[in-house]
Amino acid sequence: MRSKKVFLGLFSIVFLVSVILAGCGNAGSSEPEKSDGDQVTLDIFQFKVEFKDQFEAVAKQYEEANPGVKINIQTVGGGEDYGAALRSKFASGDEPAIFNIGGPTDVIDWEDSLADLSSSKAADAALEGTLDGVTKDEQVLGLPFNQEGYGLIYNTEIFEKAGINPADIKDMASLEAAVKTLDEKKSELGLEAVFALPAKETWVTGLHLSNAFISPEFDGNVTSAFEAKTIDFKYGEAMKNFIDLQSKHSVQPVVSLDYSQQVEELFSTGKVAMIQQGNWVYGSIAGIDEELANNKVGILPIPVPGYKENAVPVGVPMYWAVNKNKDEKVIEESTKFLDWLYTSDEGKEVVIKDFKFVPAYEGYDASLISDPLSKQIYEYAEAGNTIGWVFMGYPANWGQDKLGANIQKYLSEEATWEEIMEETKSAWEESRAE
Repeated sequence: MRSKKVFLGLFSIVFLVSVILAGCGNAGSSEPEKSDGDQVTLDIFQFKVEFKDQFEAVAKQYEEANPGVKINIQTVGGGEDYGAALRSKFASGDEPAIFNIGGPTDVIDWEDSLADLSSSKAADAALEGTLDGVTKDEQVLGLPFNQEGYGLIYNTEIFEKAGINPADIKDMASLEAAVKTLDEKKSELGLEAVFALPAKETWVTGLHLSNAFISPEFDGNVTSAFEAKTIDFKYGEAMKNFIDLQSKHSVQPVVSLDYSQQVEELFSTGKVAMIQQGNWVYGSIAGIDEELANNKVGILPIPVPGYKENAVPVGVPMYWAVNKNKDEKVIEESTKFLDWLYTSDEGKEVVIKDFKFVPAYEGYDASLISDPLSKQIYEYAEAGNTIGWVFMGYPANWGQDKLGANIQKYLSEEATWEEIMEETKSAWEESRAE
């Protein structure tokens, strides 16, 4: 028995030494994410559930054209907390090669994992201003998903019946005149009201509406907003007038009106003529009235007197990031995939026809964009008639929990406009001082 134990002991020592030596031989090297010989695997962790199936299909298309690349896609969204899921993913050690980030806050939070994409074809083709939120120290740390835009979506048939030419609405004064006409003809037009203002949704008022009037204060630059210690509400009175115009001529009570009621129950059924929303509502409208969605909707600017009165707020909702801590070959192939998706003829066709995105890049044929709202947003963007998105640079939770909630108080006559302006200014300063 003793000799058997000695033999086992010697065998264990030899085995252990061989393992250590093998480990030393590999010390300092990073094993590429490869399988099946030279195949490179790209793990993608993304949030946009709306195009999950289409994205998986285009990944297969790319794999067929690039046999050395395998793409795995995991989608987390649709009510789940993508940010928390992403942090958990990294904490587990199962880091994706490609993932999603938002604006400046995410750039700071994830900076140690963000590859510089400045030399990518996609970065070179990105429309002016779309990289502002992810550029730091002259490095481009993300590539735009797409563009989204919002303004006043209107029913063209109702406008025509009212004798209103939308092309004549170029500023606040002409918008007010059109609203007056619509209000006077409500009965014959079959309208409950001109607008449906969903003030219950604090993102509509505290983020989107406010952005149009706060953006000019920061020259439309999200980074400037993110770095600002104070806010002046230079265009606060113009914002008040725009809110008052909608509220006065809206289905009531506005503070209990939500998104579903606004888009589906009221606008899509022809009970209101206008709503403040973006091109993302196309699917909801089409689900109720496809003819309306495809042939009878348009989008008007949000006029900001003293700044721009013929522009719509357009921005990037999310960006693609490449994990710089991956093997060099994985980083290279990740960048190639994103370049192909947004700059190749095949990829551009997918982006427009399958994803139904408003492109954030040059070189796209706007006539191929399928829905009228997205087409108009892209035309506004290409013409430069836009207001930058800065709300992603607001202090955390400030837009909805502070400004949006205070706008509800104003609309409920629980506070004056002056009171909510002062309170919201203080909340910004306090948040920045933390």
